[in-house]
Amino acid sequence: MATKGKKQSSSDGWIDAEPEARGLLPFVGIALTLGVWYVLTYFSTGVLANFAPQEAFVALVDLLTNGEFYTQHVRASMTRFAGALALSLVVGLPLGILVGYFDVAERLSSVSFQFLRMISPVAWFPVALLTFESGGHAAPIFIMFMGGVWPLVFNTAHGIKTLDDDWLKVADSLGGTTRTKIRKVVIPGVIPDMITGLRLSIGWLWILLVPAEYLGVNSGMGYFILNARQQFSYAEIPAVMIVIGLIGFTLDLTVRKLRGRWSWR
Repeated sequence: MATKGKKQSSSDGWIDAEPEARGLLPFVGIALTLGVWYVLTYFSTGVLANFAPQEAFVALVDLLTNGEFYTQHVRASMTRFAGALALSLVVGLPLGILVGYFDVAERLSSVSFQFLRMISPVAWFPVALLTFESGGHAAPIFIMFMGGVWPLVFNTAHGIKTLDDDWLKVADSLGGTTRTKIRKVVIPGVIPDMITGLRLSIGWLWILLVPAEYLGVNSGMGYFILNARQQFSYAEIPAVMIVIGLIGFTLDLTVRKLRGRWSWR
């Protein structure tokens, strides 16, 4: 009597039978997204009709061929992003190690850190405007930092809490000091968690970049969007949004590849 084989779904069979086609799926998704965008704007009779993809891509070409857009806006945004990321790394990683390794530090800071983490970075806008000089980089960097530092702190601390206790016991048996254990065991052991925190932090920083550049600055991609709205240059708004999305996607893809290289745990 023949045994009945396991039924295979049609979708699984298609994926197994057509591996080359799987590489086309992202392009299909992009096409569907563009199609939805076109339909929504084409059949709209309101303001949404001004954001049609045809005009947006014409404006995008104009932006990409405009040197001033890079030197005045993209460079300013990347400078603020880099500053906020550097500050988040310098503060977040040591704090994460401190909180994750020392129980006293965790007990001392847990309530305060969780409280601060739950405050929206946007709520810090008045503080930033009153504290920092208008038009500079400091206010946007501060706003972005208030959102980007916490993923680094908590992911690093979580990674330390999940380390194999035997690693630390071996270090103790070899006479390792606290400093040596942190440097030789803890930090190498939590690199995958640090990179996960880095990816989340980059996501937060990049999302906060646009609203942070509404804080009285006269450059940056967030400022460009606000200025385009005020000048009724509607096609430029989705064009800049595409640039922001492409840069953000590239940043995230880079960190994902980095995490894939270091995800050995």
